[in-house]
Amino acid sequence: MENIENTNIPLKDTRTRILEAFVHHVLETGQEPVSVYKFAQSLGMSEQEFYTFYTSFQGVKGGVWESIFEQTLADMYAQPAYAHYSPKEKLLSFYFTWIEELKKNRSYLLTLYEKQPDFKKVTPQEVQSFKRHFTAFAKTLVQEGKEIEQIVDRKYVSDKYPDALWLETLFIFQFWLKDTSPGFERTDAAIEKSVSLFFDVVGRNAVDSFFDFAKFLYQSKKSS
Repeated sequence: MENIENTNIPLKDTRTRILEAFVHHVLETGQEPVSVYKFAQSLGMSEQEFYTFYTSFQGVKGGVWESIFEQTLADMYAQPAYAHYSPKEKLLSFYFTWIEELKKNRSYLLTLYEKQPDFKKVTPQEVQSFKRHFTAFAKTLVQEGKEIEQIVDRKYVSDKYPDALWLETLFIFQFWLKDTSPGFERTDAAIEKSVSLFFDVVGRNAVDSFFDFAKFLYQSKKSS
């Protein structure tokens, strides 16, 4: 394999190479590499050089999450109509685009997270970087929603809206991991109903969406 030491490969390219090799290893073996030393050696680099980019495999896994998020935003912003969307439509666009990116890495994500406990209770450390990026995105949506009065500014409560959206994101991810419906159509339905519920709760009418979403979850549990 080509040795990348003493070359002028850009920093981003080397990071990407590490991420892709890590994902490939997990897909091929069903587990993380045994050691940084052996993993770096397989890439033709020294262990010391690996640490220039990541200090651990946890950091690499975090990099995979960040890469998925960045590609989601790039694809979403590339949609001509996105700039004219309401905050609700922007959130729907994010989730649907994000799921498309997750699909490209489903086997990898299933290998690492299918048997994980509830993310809302124990969120893996490597997901924290994705959480920071998503929370910043959510804060922007909430602010836009307040400006057009799609979101009601409630004292002591409004600041928690991005946290609520983060919990919704974790719910959607774990729902998708377990979804066996054709084309993940039940995940699409979960996204639509959960987003509608959120905007009704932060707006002025929560009752109808709450019962609709509760009914959907009940039916999903029965069919699983």
